[in-house]
Amino acid sequence: MSTSSIPFSEGVDLHAHTSASDGSLSPTELVDKAVGLGLRAIAVTDHDTIGGLAEGRAAALGRIEFVPGVELSTEDENGRFHMLGYLFDQDSAELGETLEELRRRRAARNEKIMAKVREYDLPLTWDDVLAELKEGGEIVARPHIASAMVKKGIVTTRQEAFDKWLATGAPLYFSKGGLTAKDAAALLHRAGGISVMAHPALTKWADPDKLAEYLVTLKDEGIDGLEVYYSQHTTEQVDAYRDLADRFGLVKTGGSDFHGDPKPHVPLGIAAHGGPAPYSVLEAVRAAATAART
Repeated sequence: MSTSSIPFSEGVDLHAHTSASDGSLSPTELVDKAVGLGLRAIAVTDHDTIGGLAEGRAAALGRIEFVPGVELSTEDENGRFHMLGYLFDQDSAELGETLEELRRRRAARNEKIMAKVREYDLPLTWDDVLAELKEGGEIVARPHIASAMVKKGIVTTRQEAFDKWLATGAPLYFSKGGLTAKDAAALLHRAGGISVMAHPALTKWADPDKLAEYLVTLKDEGIDGLEVYYSQHTTEQVDAYRDLADRFGLVKTGGSDFHGDPKPHVPLGIAAHGGPAPYSVLEAVRAAATAART
């Protein structure tokens, strides 16, 4: 199904970030923007935190359907990818404790990055980085460091900061570690939610044939869905991933991966083919979550 004919009033964006992690808009501002576009539903999927969900839900009340989400980093012997979680119990003690541990790992990585910054004698301090954190933010991530590097004149763009300093293999890169895919899926299930492999085209399994092989493992490990509609997927990739989702009985989801200023090239509401993901993906997510709980 092409999304080119989906009007915003019947479309959804199930992948967006706020200032609670590495987005530039507050949860309220994100919801306001989604409402302004005319979207039917919006999900907040911040990295390793659900701190923006309460504000987002309150801002959405009576205006737009709101979907609670989170984005987790997973890593095991097979490789690493991001996992989206949806419709979980936001009061789950286990989920809350795990997210807190993941944030501690991020903090430990940031310490390593800043130690390397000092080793390279770069004119950047931790206060410079913290100045990039929005009000209410719980996560200091590489985009914050990249923004600070631009302001200090170390690089001219955020992309240059990543390419030269922060990307995998670059001088300031350190792995923060994460949950295995199996453990992340199980955690989300125990919290009453579902698990979805995010943006497969940005992983080592971008090739559909390679992804098909890996989905055999992921299906056994409990993954529920695949992000088929995504702002950086080509038409061919959307078609291929949609076929794979059907083949493996996975829920098809979609979203923009909107961040605001850190990713100015990614507009809210554009999941594929110049439009939003169809509302049917949210219906499928809700059905899968209900089935998982029962």
